[in-house]
Amino acid sequence: MTLRTVTVAAGVAGVLALGASADAKTLRWAFQGQLGALDPYTLNETFTLGQLGNVYEGLTRRGKNLEIEPALAESWEIVEPTRWRFHLRQGVKFANGNDFNADDVIFSVNRVLSQNSDLKTRLPADVKVEKVDDYTVDFVLSTPNPILHYEWDTWYIMDKEWAEEVGLENVVSASDTASSKAAFMSNGTGPYVIESHEPGVRTVFKPNPGWWDKIEGNIDEVIFTPIAQDATRVAALLSGEVDLVDPVPVQDIDRVNASANAEALTGPELRTIFLGFNSIRDELPTSNVKGKNPFRDARVRKAFYQAIDIDAIHQKVMRGLSTNSALLISPLLYSRSGEFSRHPYDPEAAKKLLADAGYPDGFTVGMDCPNDRYVNDEAICQAVAAMLARIGVKVDLNAQTKSKYFGKVLATGGYDTDFYLLGWTPGSFDSWNVITNLAGCRDETGKGGPFNLGGWCNEKVDALAKQILGENDPTKRDQLIHEAFTIMHEEVSHIPLHQQSLAWGKSKKLDVVQRADNQVLFKWMTMND
Repeated sequence: MTLRTVTVAAGVAGVLALGASADAKTLRWAFQGQLGALDPYTLNETFTLGQLGNVYEGLTRRGKNLEIEPALAESWEIVEPTRWRFHLRQGVKFANGNDFNADDVIFSVNRVLSQNSDLKTRLPADVKVEKVDDYTVDFVLSTPNPILHYEWDTWYIMDKEWAEEVGLENVVSASDTASSKAAFMSNGTGPYVIESHEPGVRTVFKPNPGWWDKIEGNIDEVIFTPIAQDATRVAALLSGEVDLVDPVPVQDIDRVNASANAEALTGPELRTIFLGFNSIRDELPTSNVKGKNPFRDARVRKAFYQAIDIDAIHQKVMRGLSTNSALLISPLLYSRSGEFSRHPYDPEAAKKLLADAGYPDGFTVGMDCPNDRYVNDEAICQAVAAMLARIGVKVDLNAQTKSKYFGKVLATGGYDTDFYLLGWTPGSFDSWNVITNLAGCRDETGKGGPFNLGGWCNEKVDALAKQILGENDPTKRDQLIHEAFTIMHEEVSHIPLHQQSLAWGKSKKLDVVQRADNQVLFKWMTMND
């Protein structure tokens, strides 16, 4: 993982048009999707968590090179194999002036594990939290867990007193389209505060004058605007209306780099894009196959896999800015990734597999896909649908904005999908996260692997995941991970596609850190004249 530092700037005319003074360090930036509810436990999505990471903080945080650092916890220790003690930072205040203490941590534990939370896996379900004193808390586990705190940089601590006062005791569901006004309020301990928020229109961030740490950059205002259309977003960058965009479509990178004032910053990303199958239901609601579920047959899943020309997607859809993958994890995060190879593209073999499984003429199935979340996401789904048509599978593609997509396919939407495209960055940067979240057996409510949208289940993989979590020996742990990935690969639990490349577009006057987790953090940005 490498740190990329580049420059981005704001056009003076645009700043003045927004009412700021001529020397204000205003960053105007645009993303392809919207920032919806500000409840930090609503959506386990990199963009949303990254934006809220400018406002909220966890007990830990990640540095410029993704190393774990102290944040709201100054230090921690394992006092017993199953007891972790965290010493909290004193003198920290939430943006509204309330003091941060152990009660807020305990409240946040209970809330993040509660109904509607999309971040339940940040903590073991059976964890017990004990208050030692106002600035010391113990996390008591049922089994050892060497990576307990690996994902805590995006488990943000909330103010108990404020949440109860404004009516945010309960998590706002991602599928709730009529959430209360409180869902669009925020109160964190982080470097910035949200001054105003109009979902789908504009969000304004300002520095938090009471932040306990120091902002390294000089941005004193951030104006975020969602721009869904690729052409409009790139045009806004090239005209100077915005200073930073994510993403730059791969087909526009050369044009951005050829401009006088803007450039594209590309680099490796940890996110893996993949396809998943509904294998938990007895029958697929969107299919013409009745009385059984084709996706419960590994031959059908492998047929879909071998029908997909991943090199064509890499060259034509991604314009070379992707890394084909045989696993659901980036090779940057798992050293033995090179021991796995993709199942070969072979339409004839795919047809034979379908015929052997009892579907010589193929079948129909619905496919869910976001159109504003990942790089060229809808185009990937269209390409996949066309490739599957060659083996007799007719795909009814349902491409939607990410708010509608996630509201449909996640637990809060009842896992309403038969075939889907998803991207996943393991918050812990560890293989266990991938195995348990994406392939852990679950029930209809999501108990188990909450992001295993299709419900694929293998009891051996589940058992291995439990062993992996408690294994402290790196060599033994890697072997257990290898066993789990081998089963997933051979059984075609999912179809890994690629790791997409980061592609930010920016003007040339602002220093900005581009981390491989694709979080846009304002505290490290410096505007140059």
